[in-house]
Amino acid sequence: MFLIACNDDDDPVPMEEDDIVDVVMASGDFTVLESAVVEADLVTTLKGDGPFTVFAPTDAAFTMFLDDTGMSASDLLGNSSLADILTYHVLAGEVVAADVSAGEVGTVNGASFYVSEDVDGNFWINGSAMVVDTNIEASNGVIHTLDYVIMPPSESIAEIAVGMTTASTPEFTQLVGALQRADLVDAVSGDEGDLTVFTPTDAAFQALYDTNPNWNDYNDIPMETLTAVLTAHVVPARAFSQDLRTGTSLTPLNTDASLAVDLGAGTVGGAALNTGMLNIHATNGVIHVINDVILP
Repeated sequence: MFLIACNDDDDPVPMEEDDIVDVVMASGDFTVLESAVVEADLVTTLKGDGPFTVFAPTDAAFTMFLDDTGMSASDLLGNSSLADILTYHVLAGEVVAADVSAGEVGTVNGASFYVSEDVDGNFWINGSAMVVDTNIEASNGVIHTLDYVIMPPSESIAEIAVGMTTASTPEFTQLVGALQRADLVDAVSGDEGDLTVFTPTDAAFQALYDTNPNWNDYNDIPMETLTAVLTAHVVPARAFSQDLRTGTSLTPLNTDASLAVDLGAGTVGGAALNTGMLNIHATNGVIHVINDVILP
């Protein structure tokens, strides 16, 4: 499409429509994104022929992200990984809303993000950012708007869990100890694979011990039982919370178990989902924290 301008002789001159950078800069909703694109030296790239698909966080999305991470805008703009963060929001090729579907999507960054469709038909990326506006056209592609910033994961499920054991408020100490005792740490390690791990809190394990007087900690659980319990918490597929549907069941590594989903009750396999700690994205899958131990 072209806009018509006039030269000094009043002859019509074709003017190309705005490219992606022009659209971002002309909008009042993307001022942080605009600054980030300039700081990361991506203006020339995003003015190129493309076509590109850009999932663009709004200013409100950046504000929420910065609040959650404890960063300032200057911290973000000075981040050495800024270009990697921004290119994680960009696809090579034009993908309009009608062609968006659930599944893995490769980005210009080189890492993949994962699209989910929730029960209301909304699309989400990595379980954390919802697509709130679509099909903003530009001469070299299309822009879809996000309500949060997405980040490529940098740690495996095992690394995230182990890291939490030494946090200022430690968590997952019982789960990590149990995995180590059962020699299952490698099963949730590495950057490859697609896993969903439902991770019980330390309080959940304590509740299990309280109902079994002979168990003071994971060392007291018979090895066969411990292995069966732990493998019932690991599903060999990457399922974000938006992918879950009431009335369906997930099949974990322990194939003798079946994890029924009940979104109304907020449970999977009878264990209550911790709604404040869902969709923790890892290189090899996703973590959902649960407030009960699943007993197959």
